[in-house]
Amino acid sequence: MSDSNAADRATNRSSHKPHLSVEYSQVGADYLRQRQLKRGAAGWLLLAGLGVSYVISGDFAGWNFGLEKGGWGGLLVATVLMAVMYSCMVFGLAEMSSALPVAGAGYGFARRALGPLGGFATGTAILIEYSIAPAAISIFIGGYVETLGLFGLTNSWPVYLVCYLVFVGIHLRGAGEALRIMFAITAVAVLALIAFVVGMVPKFSVDKLFDIPATDAVGASSFLPFGITGVLAALVYGIWFFLAVEGVPLAAEEARDPKRDMPKGIIVAMAALVVFAALILVTAPGGAGSQAIATSDNPLPEAVRAAYGGDNLLAQVINYVGLAGLVASFFSIIYAYSRQLFALSRAGYLPRWLSRTGKRKTPYLALIVPGTIGFLLATATGDGALLINVAVFGATVSYVLLNLSHIVLRFREPGLERPYRTPGGIATTSVALVLAVAAVIATFLVDMLAAGVTAAIFLAFLAYFWFYSRHRLVAKAPEEEFAVIERAESELG
Repeated sequence: MSDSNAADRATNRSSHKPHLSVEYSQVGADYLRQRQLKRGAAGWLLLAGLGVSYVISGDFAGWNFGLEKGGWGGLLVATVLMAVMYSCMVFGLAEMSSALPVAGAGYGFARRALGPLGGFATGTAILIEYSIAPAAISIFIGGYVETLGLFGLTNSWPVYLVCYLVFVGIHLRGAGEALRIMFAITAVAVLALIAFVVGMVPKFSVDKLFDIPATDAVGASSFLPFGITGVLAALVYGIWFFLAVEGVPLAAEEARDPKRDMPKGIIVAMAALVVFAALILVTAPGGAGSQAIATSDNPLPEAVRAAYGGDNLLAQVINYVGLAGLVASFFSIIYAYSRQLFALSRAGYLPRWLSRTGKRKTPYLALIVPGTIGFLLATATGDGALLINVAVFGATVSYVLLNLSHIVLRFREPGLERPYRTPGGIATTSVALVLAVAAVIATFLVDMLAAGVTAAIFLAFLAYFWFYSRHRLVAKAPEEEFAVIERAESELG
């Protein structure tokens, strides 16, 4: 920081902005030296691969439950709406990540726009999403392993344990190594999706898309068998095609040239995900029938079997490689939760000891602690659907705050250097904001228990911030420096 005396004076007991009062405590000169990530570990291609890796498990399973809630037409409309929401939000994130390339990503953007409470609320929602999602995915991996009859397992907890031990261990070796392995696993999963689409095209029939009979719901038809309410209920499952792509900016401090690579990486990832979503949504129910896969835990192999009238080589390949898709998302989201926790801890919002990095410049405690909690949650509940709905609720809350942050920053700091600018400006992120609010409402309709659990966790974090950590923030953290300088100048003025 250029003015250390300003940092010492800036206890934030007064401010011209309507931000919550916080106080900064002193840290030693070696504080940030003990909390350094490895810079230059990723270019735009690895960042794009990271974005696809976060999401790709959603192409293999989960989305199809939207067929049960809304029929094919309802899920189609829901997916298009969520694709629009994510695309508009990604453009906003591309701008903010180029202007503010910090490991805090969403928390850092919201901290700048909405103040410390808004920043912490956004970071907490993202942390809930990324900490809970791997636990849910490990349960799905365990289910795959049991279904395939591998290792003779009848209980999946050893699978959960191995997943966390192996993949947290790889992340501990270094970000560059982890991102390259992640890219390779994701490439295998993408090849499986391409093979699936090619294999289903000859069996495609428009009539199979609409084989769920219409109900007596308001607005029901062969296209929308569950009416208008079916579209709203299917929104949560349309999200599965894109959930977690917003985590790409968490790699900002480890990118080679974040101002250029971050926008390119996240936009390319989103474009790829839209293509995959369209292909899977059309070919899977169009080849097998919507009814055949609406409730399947393993919809792509089931679709192949239904389309071809029995088991075959393609179904077996998709079944095994589907495991790679789940592993890719599990592996990559571990990276995401560790960087979000690292940033919140480094700035003092959460216990500072969680942000220490080791010799390989990896935040080892931010990897191990959430991993331990995730393993215990997976073992204790065994309910992947509940856990993923908790993660989705956290995600949708963060989307509201992220889009709001972009809009506020455009008004509040028009002169902020923006190497990339969002096409359409605030009109683009306003569309995403409206759709994000609708998605939050939809989560309550789909799973009230998951929404309640998430709200309770969220309130517990906010209580910790209100009563404890807001009085002990770290002025030298990258996400806090701007506020310290700004308030010190305000006091001098």
